[in-house]
Amino acid sequence: MSSVQLYDTTLRDGVQREGVSFSVVDKLHIAQKLDELGIHFIEGGMPVSNPKDVQFFSKARSLTLTNSAVVAFGSTRRPKTKAEKDANLMALANAGVKVVTIVGKSSELQVTQVLETTLEENLSMIADSIRYLKAQGLTVFFDAEHFFDGYKTNPDYSLRTLTVAAEAGADCLVLCDTNGGALPGEITVAIEAAKKSTGVPLGIHAHNDSELAVANTLAAIKAGVSQVQGTINGYGERCGNANLCSVIPTLKLKMNIDCVTDEQLAKLAEVSHYVSEAANLIPDAHLPYVGSSAFAHKAGLHVSGLAKWAESYQHIDPARIGNKQRVVVSELSGKRNIVYKAKEMGIDLPPRGKEAQKLLEQVKLLESHGFQYDNAEASFELLLHRAKPDYQSHFELVDFMVVVEKKRRPSTRKSLEEMLSEAVVKVRVGAEVMHTAAEGNGPVNALDQALRKALLQFYPSLAQVKLVDYKVRILEGSIGTESQVRVLIESSDGVEEWRTVGSSTNIIEASWLALADSLEYWLIKQKQVTH
Repeated sequence: MSSVQLYDTTLRDGVQREGVSFSVVDKLHIAQKLDELGIHFIEGGMPVSNPKDVQFFSKARSLTLTNSAVVAFGSTRRPKTKAEKDANLMALANAGVKVVTIVGKSSELQVTQVLETTLEENLSMIADSIRYLKAQGLTVFFDAEHFFDGYKTNPDYSLRTLTVAAEAGADCLVLCDTNGGALPGEITVAIEAAKKSTGVPLGIHAHNDSELAVANTLAAIKAGVSQVQGTINGYGERCGNANLCSVIPTLKLKMNIDCVTDEQLAKLAEVSHYVSEAANLIPDAHLPYVGSSAFAHKAGLHVSGLAKWAESYQHIDPARIGNKQRVVVSELSGKRNIVYKAKEMGIDLPPRGKEAQKLLEQVKLLESHGFQYDNAEASFELLLHRAKPDYQSHFELVDFMVVVEKKRRPSTRKSLEEMLSEAVVKVRVGAEVMHTAAEGNGPVNALDQALRKALLQFYPSLAQVKLVDYKVRILEGSIGTESQVRVLIESSDGVEEWRTVGSSTNIIEASWLALADSLEYWLIKQKQVTH
């Protein structure tokens, strides 16, 4: 097959994912991004469903799209209702688009148990709805809902819904694995039967309830469908839809189907992350192709192989889809990981020298004590700097004390209890020792405030650094409150973010180590910028 139409339903099916909601502005911006990616059809929503979708279709008329057509989605007419008087169909006709998709039942049991109408009435609903929309001059796609489930129980009826839709003028018949339970072999068999029943182009709409949406989509393409429906990042109802961020590069790079240009494909990771941000979801680092860990290498053997041949442990060049290769450091690493990361950070280490071996042994020892560097690269970079014989720290801890006190304060009605945290810190900067104290919202915040109070006198630019995330992990739960804990701190200066780690059986000490690393790392970066 030389071409496949890409149909994105992120703005309709994607927002059916629990916790996802796009504003009208979000939807317009995402539509623009999808157009840049080369998507052929962008399903914008249901114009009769809610005011937000009505507003989207009104504003979408002014979008300047180069590659995409906006599609309105709806359903067949209601039972015992004339198509020309059905509010849903009239809204589709007046949505200001040239392409519409309507969903109709293609499973006998869905018709009798859910629609609670007759099989013949359902066929009339499909035919009447398509004829009405075609009479308005629209391109009409028919989503055959529950097609694969219906084909298992009554194949003749499921195929009959397709022939009726085709005879009414449908431009594409989209076969839906609505419950996401079909297997690739079942997809192939049902599509072969559908091809024999009608000459109208076929499409596939797969859900991911069995973790097979992408596999079923690719099986459908091999079986001859010409339209692929899915969502960015696989967002959708329940377990989601077929992930276009996996489908598109597989079609282009592995099946030689030129569905997008090389330039458009290189935008894929950017679009994936953009949609995640718009959905207010943390980008999934482990998504195939587009995740930040998709080309991350941790094992020493792998990194050694990559240094010799880039394809040794990567199935594609990540740059082709806008991603990049990463090497991380852990107790599983070899010297190659250390040397690679050092070079990436602008520090030259000879691959056969003692320095890299000593650093590797240090990493392995520290990770055995609860540190973890694959997600705290700022702390690892500090290990590299501290290994230099001429390295001088910007500050040095002399000692600290943290007091947590529960107090009662009087009230006109009753006594109220409050927690008070206070930290006292003594740090050395050069030849001077600073002794400061501060209160905070919890012991870690108090420690942070006291440390800043001391350091801001020497490094006023530290005021830009904010702690934006703080995570604690108990590493040995079997020994209760005596367990080793790991603290991961994420900091930001408003432009960049970095992560640091600390570990101890004392949560305050672990927090101090991560906090001190965070500030020391930023000071090193500022010194590098100003020199």
